Amino acid sequence: MLQRFLNPSVLAGISGLELVARTVVEGFVAGLHRSPDFGFSQEFAEYRAYSEGDDLRYVDWNVFARTERAYIKRYRGETNTLVTALLDTSGSMGYSSHGVSKLDYARYLCASVFYLAINRQRDGAGIIVFDDEIRHFVAPSTRQGQLMRLLHALEKCAPRARTDFAKPFFHFQQFLHRRGIVMVVSDFYETPEKIVRAVEPLRHKGSEVVLFHVLDPREIAPKLDEPALLVDMETSDSLEVSPDYARTGYRVRIDAHIAALREQSRAAGLDYFLIDTSRPLDEALREYLSLRAGRM
Repeated sequence: MLQRFLNPSVLAGISGLELVARTVVEGFVAGLHRSPDFGFSQEFAEYRAYSEGDDLRYVDWNVFARTERAYIKRYRGETNTLVTALLDTSGSMGYSSHGVSKLDYARYLCASVFYLAINRQRDGAGIIVFDDEIRHFVAPSTRQGQLMRLLHALEKCAPRARTDFAKPFFHFQQFLHRRGIVMVVSDFYETPEKIVRAVEPLRHKGSEVVLFHVLDPREIAPKLDEPALLVDMETSDSLEVSPDYARTGYRVRIDAHIAALREQSRAAGLDYFLIDTSRPLDEALREYLSLRAGRM
C-alpha cells in the first residue's frame, strides 16, 4: 500500500530513476483519485490551457464557468503535447542539508513528469541539461525508447560550473517549431530580471512555461547556532555569517528574491512554483496541477 505522500528520503533509497518516477506517479495519481476536487484526474488528462490563437469553439465553457479559466478539450486522437524540461545543473544545485540535494530532487521531478507524460498521457518529451554550457540535449519526441533516453540524460547529471540562462533558451528557440509545455527547473540564483528576460520569448511563441524554483529548506530559513563561513558552490567565494544575520538580513533578501521572481514571472505570463526539497514530490505535483487548474 502506497503511503499518503512520499518523503524525498524514501525516494533517495530507491534504485533507478525509472522506479522513482513510477513510484511518484502512482502516488500522485492515487492522490488525484482521492481528491475531493471535481473530476480533477480526468480533467488533467483531457484538458489543456487556452492559448492565444486557439479556436474558441473548442473552449469548454462549463469548466470556464466553474474556474474562470479557459481550457481546450483534448481528445485521444489529437496531436500530442510536447513537454520539454530545461534542467539547471550548476554547482549550487548540489547543495543539501538533509540527504537529498536540489539536483537529485530536480532529477526526480523531471523523471516523474516524463513518466507521466510518456507512459500515461502518450505525450512527447525532451530535455536540455545546462549550467554555463549545454551539457546534454534530447530533442522532444514520442518515438519508442524516449523515456529511457531521457532517464539516461538525467542519470548523467552532475553539479558543476555556474548558471547561464541565455545559452539554453537561445538554443531551445532554434528548434521550437511547435508550442507545448516548457518546464524550467532551477534554484534561480540570478536576478529575476535576467531570468524572465531569457525565458519570456518562449511564452511569446505560444508555449506554456513553468518555472519550478527548487530550494533547500535551509536556504529558505537558515538555522545557525554560531558564526559560520559560507562558501559559494559556484564561485568558491566565502562569507562569514552570524546567526543574527541568518535570521534577519538573509531572510529579508531571500524572501524579496522569491517574491520578485514570482511577481515578474506571473506578470510575463509564466507559471511559478516554489518547491522545498524536504517536501513530498507527489504532494507538490498535485498542488501545482491543482493551482494550475484554478481549483485551490
